[in-house]
Amino acid sequence: MAINASLTGRLRNTSLPKSNALLPLFEAVVNAIQAVDAVHDGMASTRITVEIHRSQQLPPQLGAGVDHGAGVVEPITGFVVSDNGEGFHDGNMNSFETLDSEYKLAYGCRGVGRLLWLKAFDKVEVVSCYRDQQDRSKRRSFVFSADTGVSQHNIEDCEDPKTGAEVRLVSFHETYRKAAPKTTSVVARSILEHCLWYFVRPGGAPNIAVIDGLDRVDLTSVYDEYMQCSAQAEEIMVKGYPFDLVHLRLKTTAKNAPQLYWCADNRVASEENLSGKIRGLNGRLRDADAEFAYACFLGSRYLDERVRVERTGFNIAESTEGAFDEHEPSLSDIRAGVLAAAEQHLLTSLVEARRAGRVRVEKFVDSKAPRYRPILRYVDEDKLSVDPEISDKELELQLHRHLADIELELLAEGQQVLDISGPDDLEYNKRLRAYLEKVDDVKKSDLAAYVSRRRVILDLLARAIRIDGEGRHAKEDVIHSLVMPLRTTSNDVAPNVCNLWVIDEGLAFHNFLASDKPIRTMPITDSTSKKEPDLLALKVNHGPILVSEGENLPLASIVVVEFKRPARDDAAPGEKDPLSQALQYLERVREGRVTTASGRPIPRSEQVPGFCYVVSDLTPTVQERCKAGNLRPTQDGLGFFGYNDNYKAYIEVVSFDRLLNMAHQRNRAFFDRLGLPAS
Repeated sequence: MAINASLTGRLRNTSLPKSNALLPLFEAVVNAIQAVDAVHDGMASTRITVEIHRSQQLPPQLGAGVDHGAGVVEPITGFVVSDNGEGFHDGNMNSFETLDSEYKLAYGCRGVGRLLWLKAFDKVEVVSCYRDQQDRSKRRSFVFSADTGVSQHNIEDCEDPKTGAEVRLVSFHETYRKAAPKTTSVVARSILEHCLWYFVRPGGAPNIAVIDGLDRVDLTSVYDEYMQCSAQAEEIMVKGYPFDLVHLRLKTTAKNAPQLYWCADNRVASEENLSGKIRGLNGRLRDADAEFAYACFLGSRYLDERVRVERTGFNIAESTEGAFDEHEPSLSDIRAGVLAAAEQHLLTSLVEARRAGRVRVEKFVDSKAPRYRPILRYVDEDKLSVDPEISDKELELQLHRHLADIELELLAEGQQVLDISGPDDLEYNKRLRAYLEKVDDVKKSDLAAYVSRRRVILDLLARAIRIDGEGRHAKEDVIHSLVMPLRTTSNDVAPNVCNLWVIDEGLAFHNFLASDKPIRTMPITDSTSKKEPDLLALKVNHGPILVSEGENLPLASIVVVEFKRPARDDAAPGEKDPLSQALQYLERVREGRVTTASGRPIPRSEQVPGFCYVVSDLTPTVQERCKAGNLRPTQDGLGFFGYNDNYKAYIEVVSFDRLLNMAHQRNRAFFDRLGLPAS
């Protein structure tokens, strides 16, 4: 008894991912290739055209060269694939009307290509001329859709003795249209990549052209541009099964990632990016002639028999380790065999790529990221084989991941080292020395990162004080934030976020520090002032080296820092006098009862010494206020300093140039040690 088949049910159970939006078109092209193969002895007389239809045909003067301009490309609505092959004779038509037909099983056809047409298009219109069994010329036409299946089927005599077919894929569904390539050249290249097997086979491929308005792209020309040298075939064995490889060296394009094309029935079923899967194989390679991109086509009867019906993958386990059928190759087994063969095929070029990748890493570490130098010897060579063209950002992230992995390994090794249950003291001492050596190198890396960060902060500060392209200077908030985040206290932010060392290394050792916060909110004083100093720090010394006899402990000091916008020249007596502002902030803190951040009293708090820093360019008005405050110029002429006896405060006015110079001098030895370039 016959079993009925449901077209709508089969369509519902047929998968077509958006990433394979052009697969229905590829199926139509492969059908055309098989059709011309059936009636042409050589490729010279073959003809296959792929016409691209768009929602609005561009005027002739705009249509030509549509790929080369920056204008908008109209959406693709359909394709027309025509050929001069054998046509839809009765045998082909009967197969077309039979779901899961085995008519062309020998060609790898599984009777599902036309189902993919209806997944992405509303309908398909077919017109074909063929020779019937009596060798008479016939013309067949029909419409294929999900609702009616094959309809409007008509056969009539044809005066033209030439055979062939025209398949019109009508009304591209929006979901797939948006995911598909848009331009003529990319569509043509996609067809070539899918059908590349036919171009590298003995005898070559038919003449295939992609037409889009006045644009015409011949795939033979694209293939010639695509290939750098002739393909090389090779057979490998994986668990006793033969697999055919075709190694290709392609001319470099925008798509230079090495690719493995998994093929079944002489067409691509899936592709895989090989970047990083062979040491040195990341992007472009170089041989004696020029740069090239690598591609490998993989085929086998084993793959033919296990390809999914939609040809988007294989019914093969990724790994068969421990499985019942582990004697059969898994995907990982096959991949390992291909990678070994590819590595041998590319060995000369890979050696150079590995050297260039290592040079890229070492140059980056030497000049920009010395923190990673101590840990490089703990990273496998395979993991340090990077693309020589990798960006600094990506390389930094990759090295940081290696550092994190090493730190995790140290945690595990530390637990093992602590396990001293073994009787072999010599072995234990050896493990301990190796562990401590690695710890020492990681800590060197941490120190290098800390010093490198200082250099970055100074570079950012130098950039902030320059004028921008419109002749403006950065606001003081920008500079302030580089030293410490605004509106925070030392209880809010981690120490590594603050860069107080730019002003004074001693500021790092504070009991409490506030950034742009009202004085009355600070726990170190009960002052009610609403004033907001840029930076205010309380430093408590619980164990001074030299103290006067009878001095109560702890001693303390208060530091006030004021920032002024670069080149700002409005310092005047009163509220705009930066020196007076800093001293008044100091006095308001003293007016309250000064305590430690934890609330412990500081004896004689009204006598707590003060240190006031004003960071500002030495504009004429700022220099006038320094002279009025009886401050002396520094030896380099880039600042002023002095002591105000009335306020019991040391005052220093530091220009931005002096601030940068002094910070560089204090850190110069560290920068030199790490090999950081001079500023």
